[in-house]
Amino acid sequence: MDTDGTRNTRDTPTTPRPATPTDTPAAPHGGPPSYGDAVVPPRPTRAPSVPAAGSEPSYAAPAPHPSSPVADWLDEPRPAVEPGIWRYGYRLPKAARQEQRLAPVTVVGFFVPLAAGLLLWSLWRHGSIPYQWAVIRLLTPDDWWWAGTTSPKGYQGAEALTVADGVVFGLIVFAMARLGSWPDIVRHVVTRRPQPARALLAAFGALVALAFVFPDAFGVGWDPLPVQDPLLSLIVLLTGDYQVFRSVLLMDTLYALITLLVLWPFARIGGWLSLGREAIAARGRAKAGQSAEPAVDRRPSHWPELREAGQHQAADVLTTELRVGRMNDVDCARVRHMLNAARARARLSSFTETVLRDGAAAWTHPSGDRDLSGRSARHDLLVRQVRIGQWAAGDRTPHAYGGAGAALGPDTLGTSLLAVGPSGSGKTQRLIRPVVESLGLQALAGQCAVVAVCAAGTPLGPDSAFDVVVRLGDPASVYDLDPYADSTDPDEAAAFLAEGLAGDLDAVSGQRALTALAQLLGPYRAAYGRFPTLPQLRELLEGDPSVLAALRAALVGDEHAVMRRELDARARQSGTAGDPGPVLADRLAVLDRPAFAGFFGARQRDIRPFSLRAVAHHPLRVRIDLPDRGYDEASRLVTRLLLAQFSAVATAGERTHFACLVLDDATGAVTAESVRRIQRLRSRNAGVVLSLRTVGDVPEALHGPLYAAVGCRMAFAGVTTWDGSRFAEAWGTQWVEARDVARHTVFADQPMTRAIHALRKLVTGKAVTTEAVTVRQVERERWSASELAHGVPPGHAVLSLTTVQGEHAPPLLVDLRA
Repeated sequence: MDTDGTRNTRDTPTTPRPATPTDTPAAPHGGPPSYGDAVVPPRPTRAPSVPAAGSEPSYAAPAPHPSSPVADWLDEPRPAVEPGIWRYGYRLPKAARQEQRLAPVTVVGFFVPLAAGLLLWSLWRHGSIPYQWAVIRLLTPDDWWWAGTTSPKGYQGAEALTVADGVVFGLIVFAMARLGSWPDIVRHVVTRRPQPARALLAAFGALVALAFVFPDAFGVGWDPLPVQDPLLSLIVLLTGDYQVFRSVLLMDTLYALITLLVLWPFARIGGWLSLGREAIAARGRAKAGQSAEPAVDRRPSHWPELREAGQHQAADVLTTELRVGRMNDVDCARVRHMLNAARARARLSSFTETVLRDGAAAWTHPSGDRDLSGRSARHDLLVRQVRIGQWAAGDRTPHAYGGAGAALGPDTLGTSLLAVGPSGSGKTQRLIRPVVESLGLQALAGQCAVVAVCAAGTPLGPDSAFDVVVRLGDPASVYDLDPYADSTDPDEAAAFLAEGLAGDLDAVSGQRALTALAQLLGPYRAAYGRFPTLPQLRELLEGDPSVLAALRAALVGDEHAVMRRELDARARQSGTAGDPGPVLADRLAVLDRPAFAGFFGARQRDIRPFSLRAVAHHPLRVRIDLPDRGYDEASRLVTRLLLAQFSAVATAGERTHFACLVLDDATGAVTAESVRRIQRLRSRNAGVVLSLRTVGDVPEALHGPLYAAVGCRMAFAGVTTWDGSRFAEAWGTQWVEARDVARHTVFADQPMTRAIHALRKLVTGKAVTTEAVTVRQVERERWSASELAHGVPPGHAVLSLTTVQGEHAPPLLVDLRA
């Protein structure tokens, strides 16, 4: 059917939009502050000249300019954190930093083995270990020792004692390293640090070790560790002659071998081999280049990715645009998104040409917008996050989350989110609107398409914040909703309508409803080249013989033989006991009302049809307003229809941008088929947000499958214990440490003790008792139904998250007002 409004996205806005953005874009809430009345110099209209082929380009750095708020926002660190944590400017809480410190038991585990090793070594050196000399004499010939003593008779015995010292020293060091917490100490002090600090610390340790092995070479006066002397003594015992040490080559080789053996563990700890490989590779790349390039500024505001790829002119243009204030956070996100796409497709030259031509306005959204007129939440478009609150600190909250911002993004929304809370709990204001606003900003950056479905008058943002606004039942609406989602397949269109009309009915099988609709839609499209309007479809479903006969008469020719057979089968089923046609016709009557006379493809006035299939091809911002009063059943029917259409179009074909459907009220929208389709959205770069006043708005048989299908669950303050029990079952249990304290009264036998106890009881008012503490591991619910119903403060919610990569965040309390 004709869907001109879905093919040319430049015609989608309901009101005219400016072709170019203003020079002073609105600043993001929580991001860079606004520029106020500062005068912004105009951007040059002529693109910088491109150097001729074969000439040496000049990469002069841009002129110094004061740092702009957007540049500061772009350079702010965003460390990798746990799921659901606001990354912008995140700092590890003090409690979490204390967790990263060495535990006292680790420090003790280092010094106790060290002290024990020093004690054993001292006892060995003084000959105080029982049977010390017996072991040595047992392992050596008797003619090396004077009879009945441990005094060496010749040089062999003296050298054997030196070798024994080295063996015992090595065993003590190995035992201390294995039994103590030395690996944890080394990991904490050295290996967890980045290069080159890790290599330098290991090198310092190696120098200290060499100073103890070769003290004479370092000019120190302490005795050397038994490393080189035992090795030399072993060579003497094996050769039987001291003359071998006159060979300079042998001595140099022995000293080099000892040095390598000492340095080998430090080389592994410091990662010297990998660091050397990287240095050699960098030197090779530098030699391969024609000239040495200057060091690249790693700050994101200087676009180091472009400079490393040799696109210095594009980087200079973007840096200048950023510094003078002609670039906002949406522009940064959009350009970075296109840069990543260009690098993946090896099309950097095309990217550079566009940047040199358009500057910060490159790849502007087809609507011409580069920002929203107003923001109600804090957004970080660089990592595609929106801040919805703050994780409350407490015993349940891990240290990494305590006091940090709570954020949502496509990585979590891609697993779909279910929010349950009574009216007035803040679902729309504190969750739905920030999420829709964030997805709308990402759509301006070309990264997302969002469809928000709400009742008319719901404050999800002004009309100017959306490309398409469909007001069902409002004669002033510019757009209409295509009930067939621009489909050309009768079976697919029938599946949409069957889900919307009969998905919540137990008396009508979904497959029978689909078959009945397909038996009418297929012949009608074959006869007239389009699908019927809803009033026409209603007449066909009612089974009027004259209407069916007229349709059959239009199917002339042998090419329509199959369609005539389909229509005849539908005519035979009409009027039977199990015919779903009357039920479907009654449901269609809800939409076939005077208020909707010009909608759902009626073609009675000049209105643009909008197909939900457009969000699979374009980063659109769509809002669909449902009738607010008197049409509750129609609103639920349309919501089911939209959920069925979105699930179908989002899972079909390949798509580079994220697609999300946000239902401000999902009452009656969840069916068995929609639950199965929601599970498939995760792997198709799409997700849905479902908001419910109570879980009772979903059929009881679907409670378990629904909670299992979504990866993110959110319980607002004020939920009932019945709703809380469903969350408690979904979140499961965990092992916790329980402490039971039993107090027992002390009964004294001695008169003096009884007198003291009586005096103490007179003074304190309490009897003398002893405490017996029992610590055990028990399995308890993460959040019980009673805690969710009565323990969540107003303005708070309990939120659990799952990312598309499979990372989990446990159910934690979130302060939505912070």
